[in-house]
Amino acid sequence: MHDDRAHNFRPRTNGRNWLAPGLIGSAAALGAAALYTVAKTREAEHRYPPIGRFMSVNGVRLHYIERGQGEPVVLIHGNGTLAEDFVISGIVDELAKRYRVIIIDRPGYGYSERPRGLWTPRAHATLFQTALERLGVSRAVVLGHSWGSLVAVALALQAPQIARSLVLASGYYYPTLRADVLLFSPPAIPVVGDVMRYTVSPLLGRVLLPGLSKAMFAPVEVPERFDLLFPKALMLRPSQLRASAEDAALMTPVTVELREHYRKLRLPVVIITGADDQIADVGRQSERLHRELPDSEFIVVPGMGHMIHHLAPKRVIGAIDRASERSKARPA
Repeated sequence: MHDDRAHNFRPRTNGRNWLAPGLIGSAAALGAAALYTVAKTREAEHRYPPIGRFMSVNGVRLHYIERGQGEPVVLIHGNGTLAEDFVISGIVDELAKRYRVIIIDRPGYGYSERPRGLWTPRAHATLFQTALERLGVSRAVVLGHSWGSLVAVALALQAPQIARSLVLASGYYYPTLRADVLLFSPPAIPVVGDVMRYTVSPLLGRVLLPGLSKAMFAPVEVPERFDLLFPKALMLRPSQLRASAEDAALMTPVTVELREHYRKLRLPVVIITGADDQIADVGRQSERLHRELPDSEFIVVPGMGHMIHHLAPKRVIGAIDRASERSKARPA
């Protein structure tokens, strides 16, 4: 009897045959991207070496810039930037004619280390307090820009002997729904984020960076000085991408905690912002904080955006002078 099953027999195809080459190809692509990122990181650090000095504080290596002599002024930068940003803006050279200016790269930015941990504004403030005390700084005018404004507030709350007055520039103080948190937070995720920071994120960052710069300065054009001098390549290193992602992820929860303490601030506060800031909504952030702090001064610069120290440096310097004057009128 003839068995038709013999003619209909087909060898089974292993559906996984494609999987191994695919995985090998993906791994090779990720490896190549990681090698490219490491090479670009070395290139960036060679092109933009540190311009300040280093100190070790609580096991964390910090890079800081110090200029001038006189009353101390401490500048704290925001998310995605670094201490050198203030130098490029031109305000440091002007301030250094009359003040002792100190700028510290926040952990993970520029050339400061960022050990694994929860780097809240209060954690920053604890680290900065020790660093500033070691530098002999007390009763300083402390300016915080953007995310750095939260660190400035935390420092004033925790170490009133360090901060005698505050200048809060283009700050974010109250929790809101933010699309950028979803966009920029993934590199902070353990393991997955580590892979992203060495592969996809630097490449994506190079594509997105021009648009991000425009948004930070809008509605004004990005100044030529910033475009030429700002070390953008340092922003795309894996270490700084992790710091930026972690700060973005923390932005909302840390404001939930800090906002309960704003009324405890017992020092002169000058709030300055661009009227057309497209990063931190003026009404929901700076204006609201001004209403909560009746003794604060509120400066709104018409037609200006988020990077107020670049766009209106004289107004920012004036705000620092005003904060200094107001603190002198109070007993030590």
